[in-house]
Amino acid sequence: MNWDRYFLQIAKIVGTQSKCYSRQIGVVLVKDKSIISTGYNGVARGVPHCEERNQDELRICPRNLAGHGSGQGLHMCLAIHAEVNALLNAARMGVCTKGATLYCTCGIPCKNCLGALINAGIVEIVCTNGGYYDELSPWLLENSDIKVRVIGW
Repeated sequence: MNWDRYFLQIAKIVGTQSKCYSRQIGVVLVKDKSIISTGYNGVARGVPHCEERNQDELRICPRNLAGHGSGQGLHMCLAIHAEVNALLNAARMGVCTKGATLYCTCGIPCKNCLGALINAGIVEIVCTNGGYYDELSPWLLENSDIKVRVIGW
């Protein structure tokens, strides 16, 4: 197995820790073929997730229940995206992310995550599909130094 597939497989396993009813996304930050941080989509440490917030015990994303699709109705979601959680986990442990590669089990990150990744010094994103999360992501990538590679499953 090559390094890309190896790190994407680990990112997939990391994503299984997500309690999100909508999507389970995993991320691995790598520098010099070593993992420096991981993250998955979910609420902040110690904050109840949807299962504890829902009164009706339905295991359905509140955004989906309200009719919102992927990337819509985010004002109803307390989750932090996996990409940002990986950066925050690195910061919490005092690990420098400048020059790192991000492996993610999703398409090209949203504009908010891309902004954070650019400022954190991420140099490359390796994702499992080439779809854009929102319409501003292509512009951010075109105007940054981050390289993107898509490795299909």
